[in-house]
Amino acid sequence: MTGPASPSAPAPSPTPVAELTLRGILLGGAITLLFTAANVYLGLKIGLTFATSIPAAVISMAVLRAFRGSSILENNIVQTVASAAGTLAAIIFVLPGLVMVGYWQGFPFLTTAAITATGGVLGVMFSVPLRRALVVDTDLPYPEGRAAAEVLKVGEESRTGGADSAKGLSAILASTLASAGFAILTQTKLVAAEAATFFRVGAGATGVVGGLSFALLGAGHLIGLSAGLAILAGVAIGWWIVLPILTAAAPQAGDVAQWANTVFRNDVRFFGAGVIGVAAIWTLVRIAGPVAGGLRASLAASRGARGMGVALEERDLPFAVIAGGTLAVLVPIALLLHGVLAGGPLAGSAWLLIAASLLFVLVVGLVIAAVCGYMAGLIGASNSPVSGIGILSVIAASLMLVGWFGRGGGAQETSALVAYALIVTGIVFGVATISNDNLQDLKTGQLVGATPWKQQVALVIGVGFGSLVVPPVLQLLYTSFGFAGMPGAGANALAAPQAALISALAQGVLGGDLNWTMIGWGAATGVAIIAVDELLGRMGRMRLPPLGVGLGIYLPMAATLTVVVGTVIGHFYDRWADGRADVEGTKRLGVLTATGMIVGESLWNVVFAGIVYEAGNDAPLALVDGFETPALIAGTLLFAAIAWWLYRRTRRLAA
Repeated sequence: MTGPASPSAPAPSPTPVAELTLRGILLGGAITLLFTAANVYLGLKIGLTFATSIPAAVISMAVLRAFRGSSILENNIVQTVASAAGTLAAIIFVLPGLVMVGYWQGFPFLTTAAITATGGVLGVMFSVPLRRALVVDTDLPYPEGRAAAEVLKVGEESRTGGADSAKGLSAILASTLASAGFAILTQTKLVAAEAATFFRVGAGATGVVGGLSFALLGAGHLIGLSAGLAILAGVAIGWWIVLPILTAAAPQAGDVAQWANTVFRNDVRFFGAGVIGVAAIWTLVRIAGPVAGGLRASLAASRGARGMGVALEERDLPFAVIAGGTLAVLVPIALLLHGVLAGGPLAGSAWLLIAASLLFVLVVGLVIAAVCGYMAGLIGASNSPVSGIGILSVIAASLMLVGWFGRGGGAQETSALVAYALIVTGIVFGVATISNDNLQDLKTGQLVGATPWKQQVALVIGVGFGSLVVPPVLQLLYTSFGFAGMPGAGANALAAPQAALISALAQGVLGGDLNWTMIGWGAATGVAIIAVDELLGRMGRMRLPPLGVGLGIYLPMAATLTVVVGTVIGHFYDRWADGRADVEGTKRLGVLTATGMIVGESLWNVVFAGIVYEAGNDAPLALVDGFETPALIAGTLLFAAIAWWLYRRTRRLAA
């Protein structure tokens, strides 16, 4: 006979919330096809890619609203899959170099996919134990991670009737439409995409360049004033000190803009790479303790999860899975490298070289994962100078090969060494790009209450999708356009600027003619910047993150100066918000306005990439020609007017 129910009987379990679902994974994969292809094309054309997490979140919300039982956590999985896959497109900063140096005559599917996938999976594995140190136990802003979380929250509140959702949705829609509309106008050439002026300073030259981009302005609002001032310091050092000195040392007549930009590309960027290298090493030293603590916490959480002693939102993939997965990925890497070496001039040293390369990938990959994760947390994945990390990686890989083989082996051996250095760098670069993006996604997950281990599984799935998409897109663009600098390149060849630079670096190190002078001066400057930052910290003043300064030197001013302006605008908006009754709600509206700026331009970039490809024309929407001066005036005034209107509107919403 059944007795009375025990008073201590457990309550019924709550209905589980949809999170890691098949439809979410498939939707993320479908978005991957679009965003990865767009990023590959734009990256090869102009040397820039865009973060895909925010537009993926917007598309995901629009699609999943039609399904019963969808949730903010499922939307988060979709953007995680699409973001990881879209980020892998940055492998184009390395692999086209193999075609440029004549080693490949196209992009073999299996080899290209293997390089992309193995580096990407290692990036996921290496970033998991960094989550606690760089996401949970830190005050890094993670601008795109926060922005994606706000997009997801607004979508969820609009569906469930949140009290402030109408205001939030209004703010993000207005800035999204304004940002996309202005980006479309720039493609018509009726308004300029950047405002630039170059001038002589004594015997030298410099300039001021600002990109008229709402995505950059919004990113500035999100990263904060400290990082913005660090970037401004880098701009001042690179453009207004180093560039005038270098141009004055070799005066030229003629076009000042072309002269200044050439010296910037050939010398100042190497100076910036030296600063980034030293700052990256210092950053690693500073975060070594928290990272070690994160590893210990990860082990403890893994043990606790088995005993159900850890909250769901704190459960990472078990450490045994991370270690086993890392070791398992090394097997296909070894087979890949053996296939590259077999039958070539380096075949006699194959297994020793493979063992050294695997150690290189592990050690340098861990370092790069930590540094790229920190940089993404500081300034955002879109603005993080991952190509600068690629520069340092290819130099390190090439130096390893020089130490082994020397420089006197003849043209055939040197060519094989250059190709091998690029392939190893490609694997390490996959680690860099994925860790640069993954921690943004994990920050988004933390803010919306996601389960870390499920999101980490989604990241691996996203890497798989991206690895299948990148090779055929690369092959299509190679056969359609080709790349500047490769044998037989035509007039319409894609520039692939980072791949050209990285392959030139490998050839320079192995050939003995690298620009070590500028890298050395940059490294010395990096030491001085670190000292200034530490002094400011001891004085209790606002810090100048050294990596932010390096970013300001390394990246073109068109990408950085507008970010600085955005940090100043965001700072004054937040100061105004501090005087309101609902401080957090008012600041959130500012974040949503900045987020919409990024969403609008990012979504338009996807559409425009497809238009350019189909038209086979760099400017398919251009309505005028020779309209530069009126377009510059109109663009600058319209950009300022729209920015003023958006923030005025946001303040009215908050009031």
